[in-house]
Amino acid sequence: MPPRERRPPVALEHRKRHPKKASATRRPNRRGRSAATQGGQPQAANTAGERLQKVMAAAGIGSRRFCEELIRAGRVDVDRQVVRELGTRVDVATQQVRVDGSPLANPRRVYYLVNKPAGVVSTNFDPSGRPRVIDLLPDKDERLFTVGRLDLSSEGLMLVTNDGQLANELAHPRYGVEKTYHTLVAGTPERDVLAKLREGVHLAEGVARVASVRIKTAFKQSTLLEIVLAEGRNREIRRILAKVGHKVLRLKRVALGGVRLKDLPPGEFRKLRHDELRLLKKRFKPQTKIESADRRDSPSDQNSRRKITKGRK
Repeated sequence: MPPRERRPPVALEHRKRHPKKASATRRPNRRGRSAATQGGQPQAANTAGERLQKVMAAAGIGSRRFCEELIRAGRVDVDRQVVRELGTRVDVATQQVRVDGSPLANPRRVYYLVNKPAGVVSTNFDPSGRPRVIDLLPDKDERLFTVGRLDLSSEGLMLVTNDGQLANELAHPRYGVEKTYHTLVAGTPERDVLAKLREGVHLAEGVARVASVRIKTAFKQSTLLEIVLAEGRNREIRRILAKVGHKVLRLKRVALGGVRLKDLPPGEFRKLRHDELRLLKKRFKPQTKIESADRRDSPSDQNSRRKITKGRK
């Protein structure tokens, strides 16, 4: 057989992989930093503040979707650096935001306390067209939202604001902001039932427990409980009380973070006082495990410990 003709080797340039084009944005690495650079240096991701498009919308630039289009088009800069990433967070107290070179006006912060009636929804967007909490307020041009939720049948204290940072701090579980409820239940809960509520009740998403519970008033066929929560789950009070055999007949929130509803009529509102606002902002520190005063050594205990140490020497 004639020898098989050998084919010429493939040119090396065909084997080389084409280098990837450098892109302006990359996926964040495991440490949560973005590889996008500003001025040649990688910038660490900012987890504080509010989303840029939300800040712009609150300042009256337009709808949130319109603000996103402005960001994508490169018409927005933060501290003189153009931003095109929609997830960017900014702190308007320390950073300057500009649109087409014009500084963003800081929105006027408003804080309202509202006595939500039963039958009014907490959400801003209701396809059924039911009355909303924000409809009870006069500032129709402000981008207001409620802090947390109360279900349709519940009533009582709700905070309404356009301060996204305050709303986030009050609603975040790690801050443990306490909420107090007056809850009318069927029957009379025994002591072991109240203890069970403090110890914890198993729900589908985990164990739920109250910070405190006490009987406020006992009637013939029902009982008024005062319940304090330091966590927030969907319809938590109704669900845990149903688990222990007591149906909720009426649920009213009377306090949040030290701010109390008092005698404000249902459907009415008032502005938060300065002292109330300061009280809420004092709670903006994460809960940390610290040694309580009653567990610290007293001066006499310290002296006794010194004597024991000297004796051992």
